[in-house]
Amino acid sequence: MPTVLVVGASRGLGSELAKQYAARDGTTVVATSRSSQASSDKDIVWISGIDVASKDAGAKLAVGCRPYAPIDIAIITAGYFGTESFDQPDWDAEVKMYTTSAIGPVFLVHHLVRSGAVAAGAKIILVSSESGSITLRHESEGGGNYGHHASKAASNMVGKLLSLDLKEKGVAVGMVHPGFMRTEMTKGVGFDKFYDDGGAVTPAKAAKSLIDFVDKFDMGMTGEYWAPRGSGDIGTAGPVLGKDLANSASPLKLPW
Repeated sequence: MPTVLVVGASRGLGSELAKQYAARDGTTVVATSRSSQASSDKDIVWISGIDVASKDAGAKLAVGCRPYAPIDIAIITAGYFGTESFDQPDWDAEVKMYTTSAIGPVFLVHHLVRSGAVAAGAKIILVSSESGSITLRHESEGGGNYGHHASKAASNMVGKLLSLDLKEKGVAVGMVHPGFMRTEMTKGVGFDKFYDDGGAVTPAKAAKSLIDFVDKFDMGMTGEYWAPRGSGDIGTAGPVLGKDLANSASPLKLPW
């Protein structure tokens, strides 16, 4: 009877992950939200008031998870996207993006592991993005959105380092690009205009692909960066990776 923790489950991908895991027989799902009032879904155990960008989130999460430990799978999917350009960079937005994507997860995992809430042989997944790949950046898409891209690159580095720290404990850590999704977040930054041409999918489809990937993810893949849905929605895949990998629909290991 596995226990799955989904951090950032109030909407989008996190919400779908929690629902789909809860639909599996014998699976206990613990989910977090920032708000004080979480969903009333009876199949999900909610821990409210967890803001990944706050200093005390890790300690609070460890306490909240204690009755449901040990955790077999932890997926940290909380995110924030603030748009920027060279002419209009945004200090506060960048700080929030870095804190949410790269600083907060360190403390969440630290407190969960130190409290004994993480099972031996557990899997920890950081939801990153292809936007965090330096190799995949190409002149065809230009610059800008510094905090978004750089915070995801930092998230990947955090995941790699965590994988080294937790290897002796048998805990596998992976970073994933879940796919280009039709969510409130992407719509809010104007990316809905790219949905059709960019192959955007619903959070439900992205969640299913991620869950299938996590089922097969193990210590042999720890510290790696993957696109469970392949490269079909990565606009720079063709010019950077070549035509043979440009439309892959199978899980693809991404370059840093």
